[in-house]
Amino acid sequence: MTDVERVGVVGCGLMGSGIAEVCARAGRDVVVLEATGGAAAAGRERIAGSLGRAVASGRLTAAERDAVMGRISVTADPARLADRDLVVEAVAEDERVKLEVFALLDRVVERPDAVLATNTSALPVIRLAAAVSRPEQVVGLHFFNPVPVLPLVELVPSLLTGAETVRRAHAFASEVLGKEVVRARDRAGFVVNALLVPYLLAAVRMAEHGRATAEDIDRGMTLGCAHPLGPLALADLIGLDTVQAIARSLYAEYWEPSYAPPPLLARMVDAGRLGRKTGRGFHTYGARGDGAMREDEGVVATAAGPTRPAGGRRDGEQTT
Repeated sequence: MTDVERVGVVGCGLMGSGIAEVCARAGRDVVVLEATGGAAAAGRERIAGSLGRAVASGRLTAAERDAVMGRISVTADPARLADRDLVVEAVAEDERVKLEVFALLDRVVERPDAVLATNTSALPVIRLAAAVSRPEQVVGLHFFNPVPVLPLVELVPSLLTGAETVRRAHAFASEVLGKEVVRARDRAGFVVNALLVPYLLAAVRMAEHGRATAEDIDRGMTLGCAHPLGPLALADLIGLDTVQAIARSLYAEYWEPSYAPPPLLARMVDAGRLGRKTGRGFHTYGARGDGAMREDEGVVATAAGPTRPAGGRRDGEQTT
């Protein structure tokens, strides 16, 4: 069994809040670090909202919800991470920001054997490991959205990750969180995004060149290929800024034209049309434009593509 009892999460956005939730549901003591007190309060509300929806759908009791919330602290004080056995970074998909986080973790996490994990969607793990004095303890743990529902985690060791770090991270994800773990080499995009993102970019190019409307592109893939969600709707759910960031990482690594972000994608990001979280992307969204999905929605979407949860249950977003 894993020896990870105290977990830290850096960032309480859509991915960070989901990671914190599943760790607390698994009985672990969780400290979530946010940049400011206001962001910390908003992050705690996000977790409470997710758990509230689980209660409303009958997946948790009110007592279980209260117990989970009791195991989660959201703070703006980095010193609260000092005693953590494992810390997962889940901030914006921006290499500069992530490097700053890892430099901070190297200073404040005091346990000499602590695992320092990144939830990056596409950045090479070795670049983040270079920011710390203990690169053998840095590993990729890439969760998928929504984290409480989707069973997959990509485990990504760098060239410097130690075997014991890999063992502990794998055991935590599989034995404690109950996730299915796939191993990926430390290459931009790992397994899932290296396959998915060229598909999304091809759909963007098709819309950009006027070969079909966004609606018809998505209808073509949902009705013609039985995908629960079309590629442009999926890109909206992931966040067009996140899709662009992953594409840039892939293109910088492989120099493959299929990985290059199309100009239309860049213009939409510049315009603030980021998808569900801003209410408008390739499609327009209503009051729930923040991109969150309820646990009881029948179709959920991930960086791995739209799917139903394992076993066909009706469960149910950064999203990659």
